[in-house]
Amino acid sequence: MPTDLNQKIYVAGHRGMVGSAIVRNLQAKGYKNIITRTHAELDLTNQQAVKTFFETEKPDQVYLAAAKVGGIHANNTFPAEFIYDNLMVQNNVIHQAFLNGVKKLLFLGSSCIYPRLAPQPMSEDALLTGKLEPTNEPYAIAKIAGIKMCESYNRQYGASYGVDYRSVMPTNLYGPGDNYHPENSHVIPALIRRFHEAKLANAPEVVIWGTGTPRREFLYVDDMAAASIFVMDLDKKTYDSQTQPMQSHINVGFGSDITINELAHAVAKATGYAGNISFDSSKPDGAPRKWMSSDRLNQLGWSPKVDLPSGLSQAYAGFITQQ
Repeated sequence: MPTDLNQKIYVAGHRGMVGSAIVRNLQAKGYKNIITRTHAELDLTNQQAVKTFFETEKPDQVYLAAAKVGGIHANNTFPAEFIYDNLMVQNNVIHQAFLNGVKKLLFLGSSCIYPRLAPQPMSEDALLTGKLEPTNEPYAIAKIAGIKMCESYNRQYGASYGVDYRSVMPTNLYGPGDNYHPENSHVIPALIRRFHEAKLANAPEVVIWGTGTPRREFLYVDDMAAASIFVMDLDKKTYDSQTQPMQSHINVGFGSDITINELAHAVAKATGYAGNISFDSSKPDGAPRKWMSSDRLNQLGWSPKVDLPSGLSQAYAGFITQQ
């Protein structure tokens, strides 16, 4: 069936790193009717406001990329806000999408849905097999609830109303629109800022927390957006061939991981920092490894296009324009 480039597509969270990448990718594919709302224009935790929006706009598809996000400090400090806000956003958007005839919706989750000690690489069937990481458990619980809400609407209304709501779980993302806050950013934006500032200051050395041995997986955000659109556009029979009614989410990863030591040297090269890099082993490492299995997505025919050196160069260029 040919793609209708005029269908009305609502991207919730279009100002975030992933949401903005989804908008870029949809526009590049020729979609003409993308609708967005800022938080000031539409508070997604407000049930009546979301109801009015869906009744007025009547979108054909929804990409649910809106979420309250943050690092370990934020998750530990505001656990009530992280579980309440995310549950309200998901509940309001998914339910009003259903009530207003939206047949296709894509929910974006997080790799933190998996147990803290899940076998590596983490496959989709690891969900709900063990205890979550305590520092972000409220956020993870909300994301798991989002997956289960999509599955529940499919199970109850799929046959009668044609509802087809899907979920994708990204690995660690980086790229344009990332958060480069000195304290609250994730590892790649934090390293980009540190090496950039060290270069400007002609600092002879940059010291990084931990041993440098933990392994992490990183995916360029525009690859994540392309994967999201790919999964949304799959015909139902193909999607169902790689999922189950009560385990319908699909991982989106790069397919391999690297050490923090290797990452640090790659970021230094991308930013042009030529000094020494050392590691403070008295500081914590975090989990020894976080790597997701993308076998299901690969079997469906998708693979990432942006390698780490290219992605880091583009991310650094984006950081410079934000300064």
